[in-house]
Amino acid sequence: GQGEESEWGQGEESSGGSRNFVYTTPMKILKEFEKFIMRGNVVDLAMAVIIGGMFGKIVTSLVADIITPPIGFLLNGINLKSLKWILQTATTDGVNPIPEIAIGYGNFLQASIEFFCVAVVVFLAVKMMNRLRPKEEKPAPPKLISDEAVLLGEIRDLLKQK
Repeated sequence: GQGEESEWGQGEESSGGSRNFVYTTPMKILKEFEKFIMRGNVVDLAMAVIIGGMFGKIVTSLVADIITPPIGFLLNGINLKSLKWILQTATTDGVNPIPEIAIGYGNFLQASIEFFCVAVVVFLAVKMMNRLRPKEEKPAPPKLISDEAVLLGEIRDLLKQK
């Protein structure tokens, strides 16, 4: 109907039956936005994204600058990214050059090693954080009452009634 309140503003019905919306004031939108942002889970998510991005830079630097160079040293300075299996060498047929066709498995190996290193670093970081987190105490399991104890309790109750 006329002037119904909606989430986005007051609705007004035109003569054609379609709804035209008069949008709320910028201050009301700002207050709604502030209410949305101040919810705990939105702020927590924003903090996690920021910290995760920064942690990603640290892990990338650790892998690229500290872990990968010794692996390269152990491989006698071989650059894994340059390893490839050449299917057809580059040639020219007079005027047009024909590019080399090769399977670059070295780049795949390098990416796989980097992935493994990052996975190990993240695993160790999570393991360390779990150690720092206080352990939750589990509640003691409820005592199980044997059938004999239940029967003895019933007998006791019956004797009290007499």
